[in-house]
Amino acid sequence: MTSTESSYRSVLLSRPGAVEAEGLDEGVAGHYGDPVPEQRALARGTGYVDQSQRGVVTVTGADRLNWLTTLSSQVLTGLKPGQSTETMFLSVQGRVEYAPHAVDDGTTTWLIAEAQEAPGLAAWLESMRFALRVDVADVTDQWAVIAATKDLSSELAGAPEGEQAASASVITWRDPWPEISPGGYAYSAAPEHPGLERPWFEHLIPMTVLDSAATALNQRGLVPAGSWAAEALRIAAWRPRWGAETDVKTIPHELDWMRTAVHLSKGCYKGQETVARVHNLGHPPRRLTFLDLDGSQHTLPSAGAEVTLNGKKVGQVTSARLHYEAGPIALAVLKRNVDPQAELLVRDTVESAAAQADATLPEGAEDAGSTEQWSAAQTVVVQPDAGSVVGRPKDLMRGPRDGGMRL
Repeated sequence: MTSTESSYRSVLLSRPGAVEAEGLDEGVAGHYGDPVPEQRALARGTGYVDQSQRGVVTVTGADRLNWLTTLSSQVLTGLKPGQSTETMFLSVQGRVEYAPHAVDDGTTTWLIAEAQEAPGLAAWLESMRFALRVDVADVTDQWAVIAATKDLSSELAGAPEGEQAASASVITWRDPWPEISPGGYAYSAAPEHPGLERPWFEHLIPMTVLDSAATALNQRGLVPAGSWAAEALRIAAWRPRWGAETDVKTIPHELDWMRTAVHLSKGCYKGQETVARVHNLGHPPRRLTFLDLDGSQHTLPSAGAEVTLNGKKVGQVTSARLHYEAGPIALAVLKRNVDPQAELLVRDTVESAAAQADATLPEGAEDAGSTEQWSAAQTVVVQPDAGSVVGRPKDLMRGPRDGGMRL
């Protein structure tokens, strides 16, 4: 949903077969020539992903964890060195403004964000310092992220000195998704959550050693996978992403983000009133759903493609990729009251070859492109009746292993 403009280009784009990604992943490889094998390797734990385009913000100082707790939707006070979580900074209306991944090393809290998210996050945190003992820095240009489905800390830290290893103190964030964090609440209700099949680790290394660290991983038998592979696994895990599933109106309830990023029993913070009111008494106006797409088209809808029911728009696609087992899949945000059993239709306008090549059309001619459509079967992620928990039987929707996906 959010377009990005960046001048960053990863050194790994010079590797054989590398094709640059677009959107949130601009500046790194979408694939290295073999997207499906790359995805298989990543899922098996024998691949890694260059995510060096990501933003990184650091917070230091004795008051950092208590301070971040007062500002955000999550409890970071008492976060132990190496412990991972995620949090949100909301608007007064409870809308998601920033949603960084957080890990503390004992002296510094590291916030891993999207490239377009980090500058605003750093500036806003700086404006909220007042007289507290905290320092905020946007260190995006100094640190790179390498991601994988297994912890690569030892591989990165143990690279031979001649290869300029990433250093012995690799900072690693482990994705809590889809666990229900303390104080969290799950809005999906099926018995098994597909996110359990996707462990995820994001490793921070100095930007200066990105090339040599990747070489060291290659020598240990790991293969580079592009962002297309990472996105396919993320979509299959129903994992929301800032700038993809979010827009200016998003509240956490709509994306099942209450399970990992919101603590419902913590003290006051900006946006808490909306979070509590919708959770206890109301319903989120929209809901995240997983879509199995008709694969006969041999194409994929773009982010923003319309999702329709009986000819009327009921939502839009937020992310779509080809999964190595499930075929074309997508996440979409729909109106809450859309029938969960209804088969939907995705419609997208595809530019013509002339438009894509920026060819000059004859005077007076219009090039509206062509419309493609895909039948789409739903798997509900956020229940239509999510929220309004006052008076419900206890733990009606939450549980340690809720969710599910049809593949």
